[in-house]
Amino acid sequence: MDLAVALVLCLCSLLLLSLWKQSSGKGKLPPGPTPLPVLGNILQLDVKNISKSLSNLAKVYGPVFTLYFGMKPMVVLHGYEAVKEALIDLGEEFSGRGRLPVNEKVRKGHGILFSNGKRWKETRRFSLMTLRNLGMGKRTIEDRVQEEACCLVEELRKTNGG
Repeated sequence: MDLAVALVLCLCSLLLLSLWKQSSGKGKLPPGPTPLPVLGNILQLDVKNISKSLSNLAKVYGPVFTLYFGMKPMVVLHGYEAVKEALIDLGEEFSGRGRLPVNEKVRKGHGILFSNGKRWKETRRFSLMTLRNLGMGKRTIEDRVQEEACCLVEELRKTNGG
């Protein structure tokens, strides 16, 4: 019986810790429905018609609201005006990408796809400059590719399907 009581106490303390952790970060986030511990708001969404669920939540909480998928908060922008304001009017503030712990551990923030800020701008500038130097966007590279493709087809014909 003591083991069962200890297990229940441990489970309750983990549940309270989870609730405290979720509520401590809410001060910086837009309003949204109250999430369940560990599960978040996933049970409040209709998976078969997610757009209708998000529209209903937008009617209650406004065009910008917070949903929790598991323990991770996600800010949802609903509607043309909210998306336009975020991506065009405030484009610099919203230009970053989310963090992926696996990518950070493996690549240490390097690369084109998952880097952010100054490093991303430098990598993008270097990549575009290099591709342009190699002929991207010019007519000559298309001619070279077609010529190489013709040579490859001729070599394949010589093998007679061998």
